[in-house]
Amino acid sequence: MLALKDVSAGYGGFQALFDISLEVRAGETVAVIGPNGAGKTTLLRVVSKLIEPAAGELSMEGRPLNALRAHEVIRHGIAHVPENRRLFPKLTVEENLRMGAFVREARAHFTERLERVYALFPRMKERRAQRAGTLSGGEQQMCAIGRALMSGPKLLLLDEPSAGLAPVVVQSIFEVLRKMRADGYTVLIVEQNIRQVLKVAQRAYLLETGRIRLAGTSAELLASDAIKKAYLGL
Repeated sequence: MLALKDVSAGYGGFQALFDISLEVRAGETVAVIGPNGAGKTTLLRVVSKLIEPAAGELSMEGRPLNALRAHEVIRHGIAHVPENRRLFPKLTVEENLRMGAFVREARAHFTERLERVYALFPRMKERRAQRAGTLSGGEQQMCAIGRALMSGPKLLLLDEPSAGLAPVVVQSIFEVLRKMRADGYTVLIVEQNIRQVLKVAQRAYLLETGRIRLAGTSAELLASDAIKKAYLGL
C-alpha cells in the first residue's frame, strides 16, 4: 500500500532521514521505533507531505505521492494523527470529529463513520457535547484518532499516541490499537513504548540517527539482542 524508496529529508541544512526504504501492506500495523531524535516524527511528516523529501520516491497504492501538496494527501487515503493531538480545544468532541470529515467524499458517510468511532471509543459518545480542551490526555488522544478515522482513511499515521499519558491510559490506547488491527485498519505507528507497540504491530523498523538499523517481524525485533540491551533493559 505505502512504499518509500531511498527517501532522504530534513529541515533547512539539517538532514534528519537518510535513504529510508520501507513498506506498509494493506491491513498491517507497522511500527517505527527508536530513540528521541531518530527521525521518526520527520518520517511521518514526509509521508503526509508536511515536509518535502529531498530525495527518493513515495507511493500509495502504486501512485506517486511526491508531487502532492499536504492538503491533497488526505484525498489519497492518508490521515495523520500528530504528536500532542492538535485538537480544536474550544470545539466539542463531536465538532472535532465533524472536522475530520471535511472532505467532500467523507461528508456523505458522516453518520455511519461517527457511529463507528463511537463504537470504538464509547467515552467519546459520552463526552460528545464536551469541549475538547477540557478532556483528559487519554480522552484527547481518543478524540484525535477518531477525528482521523472520520475521513475513512486507507492508511492511518499515528505519532507517539502514548506520549505523556499515565500507564493505565496507555494500556487503554493500545487496547484500541489491537481492536483496530483486528478490524483490518492499516496503521503506521511511531512509538517510543517499544515493548507495548511490538505486541500490537506485525512488523517493525528500528530507526536510529535517521537510518533504518533493523527491520523484521515484531517477534524478531523483540528477540534481537540489540533491542533487548538498548531499549528493553534486558
